[in-house]
Amino acid sequence: MQRNILITGGAGFIGNHVVRLFVNKYPEYNIYNLDKLTYAGNLANLKDVENKPNYHFIKEDICNFESILNIFKQYNIDGVIHLAAESHVDRSIKDPFTFANTNIIGTLSLLQAAKNVWTDLENKLFYHVSTDEVYGALEMNNPRGGNEPGGGPFGDKFFTEQTKYNPHSPYSAAKASSDHFVRAFHDTYGLPVVISNCSNNYGPYQFPEKLIPLFINNIRNRKSLPVYGKGENVRDWLYVEDHARAIDIIFHKGQKGETYNIGGFNEWKNIDIIKVIISTVDRLLGRKENEDIDLITYVTDRAGHDLRYAIDSTKLKTELGWQPSLQFEEGIEKTVRWYLDNQDWLDNITSGEYEKYYEIMYKDR
Repeated sequence: MQRNILITGGAGFIGNHVVRLFVNKYPEYNIYNLDKLTYAGNLANLKDVENKPNYHFIKEDICNFESILNIFKQYNIDGVIHLAAESHVDRSIKDPFTFANTNIIGTLSLLQAAKNVWTDLENKLFYHVSTDEVYGALEMNNPRGGNEPGGGPFGDKFFTEQTKYNPHSPYSAAKASSDHFVRAFHDTYGLPVVISNCSNNYGPYQFPEKLIPLFINNIRNRKSLPVYGKGENVRDWLYVEDHARAIDIIFHKGQKGETYNIGGFNEWKNIDIIKVIISTVDRLLGRKENEDIDLITYVTDRAGHDLRYAIDSTKLKTELGWQPSLQFEEGIEKTVRWYLDNQDWLDNITSGEYEKYYEIMYKDR
C-alpha cells in the first residue's frame, strides 16, 4: 500500500536511521523528512538516500502551524513519526524556553494539523517518539545480577508503561508534557496515536555533544574526559539501529492508543562505559592498552542528575516480537570504528562548517 509518511527530525541522530530504514525498506512509501536543520540536524547524514525517488526533504519548523498544516494537505500525509525535539539536558538547564517551545508547542502544532486534516481516520497514525527520562529516576537497590527485569545489575525496579511520570529536568518535563498532549488528542478527539519511550541510544551520526561520540573524539585528540560527579549514574544503552527497527515494528503493528517502552536490557555506570570506550579507542588507534585513562577528570555533578534509568521492554518483546540485536560490546566496537573511519564527518560537525552551509543554502526559505 502506498503511504505518505512525515518523519520529523529526520536529519538528526535517531531520525536519519529511521528515514534510511523506511526509504530502503518501503519503496512504495513516500518519505517526507521534515527538519529545521538546527545545530543537531545534518543532511550529510542522509547522503546515501538523498537521490532515492521516494525520499523528499522539507526544511521547516514544526512550531510553524500554518506551514505544517499546508504540508499535511499538500502531500496528503497519512502517517507521522515525530522525532523532532530538543534533547540535551545540559542545554535545557540553560535555556528551558527553547525546549518548551519545540517539544511542547511543536508537538501540539503537528497534532492539531493531523486533527484538522484527517477527517477519515482509517489507515492514519500519529507516532510520537519519547524518552525514558519522563519517568524520573530509579533507586539502586536489591541488585540481583543480569540485565532482565527482576534481576538487574543495579536494582530490581524497572520503568514500565505503567510507571508514573516524574520528570526532573526541563528537557524531561517538556517531553512529558508532549506525551500528555498526544494522549489527550487520542482521548478527546479520537486521533490514532502510539507513543514509545526509549532508553539512551548510541551509534553512528550522533551529534558529538553526547557522551559516547564526545569521548571518542576527545580520546582521539587527547583532550580531557569530563565525568559528572563520580560517574556512578546508570543508563540503559541501545544501539540506534535497534531503536529504528522497534519504531518500524510499532508503526506497523502497534495497538493504537498504546505506549511501548524500548530498552536495551543493557545497564552501565557512566564511569564503566567510559573505560570501555577508552580501551576500544586506544586499541583501534594502535595505542597502548588504556593509555588514555588519565584523561578522565571529575567535574561538579549536573543539577537534577537522575541516578538510574532502566527500561522494561517486555511488552514490546511479547506483543510485537522485538528485541535488541546487538550486545553492547559489539555495538560499541561498531560505533567507535564508525567515528574513527568518518573523522571528516566528525571534524565538520565540531567545526560548525555544515551550519554555515545551510545558512547560505536556505537563507531565502
